[in-house]
Amino acid sequence: MTQQVPSTEPELTGVRNFRDVGGLPTVDGRRVRHGVLYRSGHLAHATEEDAAFLASLGLHTIFDFRNAADIRLEGPDVELPGVRNVNMPLSDPADGAEFWRMVRDGDIDQLRELLSEGRAEARMIASYRAIVTRRTAEHSRVLHALADDSVPVLMHCAAGKDRAGLSVAVTLLALGVERDAILEDYLKSNAKHRRYKVHRSGSSASAYSPEVMELLSPLFDARAEYLTAAWEAIEETWGGVDAYLEQGLKVTAEVRERLRARLLD
Repeated sequence: MTQQVPSTEPELTGVRNFRDVGGLPTVDGRRVRHGVLYRSGHLAHATEEDAAFLASLGLHTIFDFRNAADIRLEGPDVELPGVRNVNMPLSDPADGAEFWRMVRDGDIDQLRELLSEGRAEARMIASYRAIVTRRTAEHSRVLHALADDSVPVLMHCAAGKDRAGLSVAVTLLALGVERDAILEDYLKSNAKHRRYKVHRSGSSASAYSPEVMELLSPLFDARAEYLTAAWEAIEETWGGVDAYLEQGLKVTAEVRERLRARLLD
């Protein structure tokens, strides 16, 4: 069934959380250009119509931040003619096949032990901090690619929320987009038609009981405190965004200017 989404967005049947990040304001009064930076969940279940729409965007590169376990679970992306596909695995916020097996197959007692009393939120916050502090080489590669030629670009992971969300946020930081606008875009992943579908074993009501869904919600929500934790990690590690970009990501002022020329109006 085709998702019911606002008329300003395409109706994609097999791809969730797709959107154009264009229009976001920068601190110096410019805006992200429409049609150059897109984000979404995985493309493995794209229909022929979805693929035709994606092909019409004139994409240069698709960055897929999923790991091997994700791809085994969901399948490889649909191939689009003339588009470069780059698989660049980033840390899964719920890293580990055993963890996800428990999420899919665990009973209520196992889920309580794994996720209750703030443990799920703590896991997500720790992961966001780790991605920005430890995955500097990957984010450096993304930003240099965008500055060189890899535009228009689509960034995605599994749900298009965490790994892609952080990579888009880092890109927007480099462009000088206002923090509030970055957060607002990140939180759009919570919209019902965009959310990743939770997969649980069994079809009984207990598999998706209110308590189960509440325990799982921190893993599948986009929460302001997660992105805030990433910003705090940048401040604590480098002292600010400029130092993070220059020292952590090796993105010079000249590279930032080329990024801005390609991605901003």
